[in-house]
Amino acid sequence: MKKTMMIMTAIMAMAAAQPALAADDGHMHGHNMDAHNQMEKGMGDMQNKGKMKDMFLVKKDIDGYTVTFHAMKAKEGMQHSGTHNVMVKVEKNGKTLTNLMMNSKVTHPNKKSESKMLMKMGDWYMTSYDLGHQGQHKLMVLFKTDDGKKHFGGVSYPENVSK
Repeated sequence: MKKTMMIMTAIMAMAAAQPALAADDGHMHGHNMDAHNQMEKGMGDMQNKGKMKDMFLVKKDIDGYTVTFHAMKAKEGMQHSGTHNVMVKVEKNGKTLTNLMMNSKVTHPNKKSESKMLMKMGDWYMTSYDLGHQGQHKLMVLFKTDDGKKHFGGVSYPENVSK
């Protein structure tokens, strides 16, 4: 379990460097595919086992799409653009949709909000937010499907916080 968490943290750090790797002359392509495969296996393991310590994984139906929200603390020293990595996957009839435009929004406990586009990373879309302060955050996504329709929904992070 600890090894899976370390692999996931390393993969998410690689995602932050994705624009720089895209400019690479091609020497990293095999390595990136291996990392992607490890991420997919790790996410599948986590879905099968449910929640692990300091991890959040919730599935929600949004307009007939199964949307999986995943948040976990970024490893110390890897908190480049937030304390937590937030990942989202959208599925329809058991098939992952990978050609989406997706934006996210977080409303913090102090009622301040911020929005960020999510970066595609395999079957998942990812960004980072500062979610380390006490209280409940609202994690929301807006995504546009191939039929031109927009879909909006969200979850609370953490799920159960007494007010």
